[in-house]
Amino acid sequence: MTEKLSPGVAKVLKRLHYPLDVMLLCVRWYVAYPLSLRHLEQMMAERGIAVDHSTVHRWALKLLPVLEKAFRRCKRTVGKSRRIDETYIRIRGEWRYLYRAVDKAGNTVDFLLRARRDKAAARAYFEKAIDQNGEPETVTIDKSGSNLAALQAINARREVPIRVRQKKYLNNIVEQDHRAIKRRTRPMMGFKNFRCARIILGGIETMYMIRKAQMNDGGRALSPVQQFYSLFA
Repeated sequence: MTEKLSPGVAKVLKRLHYPLDVMLLCVRWYVAYPLSLRHLEQMMAERGIAVDHSTVHRWALKLLPVLEKAFRRCKRTVGKSRRIDETYIRIRGEWRYLYRAVDKAGNTVDFLLRARRDKAAARAYFEKAIDQNGEPETVTIDKSGSNLAALQAINARREVPIRVRQKKYLNNIVEQDHRAIKRRTRPMMGFKNFRCARIILGGIETMYMIRKAQMNDGGRALSPVQQFYSLFA
């Protein structure tokens, strides 16, 4: 790691007492691979580093918001044709909904965790995606009535409406893309609360976008691992 740290990382480190390299290694493994916190505790013990699984969890909650914020500043532009769908995430034994979208090239547009699957949740997602990634020309959804109602409400306030397509087979690309997120969350056996789920999922999505080459590294041709660490410099 470089000696100069971003202000966000420096602020977080004031309350953490392990070397930054150790913390970032654990956090990166946690969001990049299907490992549980206890797996990470055991893996670090094999390397002569004693760290409790609950400590790794605290590191993730502290560092992942810094990662996501830094990544959004250098995220590549996504396409104007987008496929949107939601997938299920278990929190405290109950199903919640992760709204996600990809463009026609498979690049992640944005994501949002919501407690319900309704018009309000869909509209909150669409507005966030537009605010963070610009306005789409075409949005493809499945037969969800709430998604359609949310888009109609947004279009009612626009001079040039977003073109809406309800064709399930065109949404296969985003449904397949859900698998990478579900594969990573499966070993976690559900989340304890909504806040933790939102932060951890944000880290998983961010690392997934890095691996999909969605980070602009200034032409330095960095590997995904190098890009991850550069966000904390």
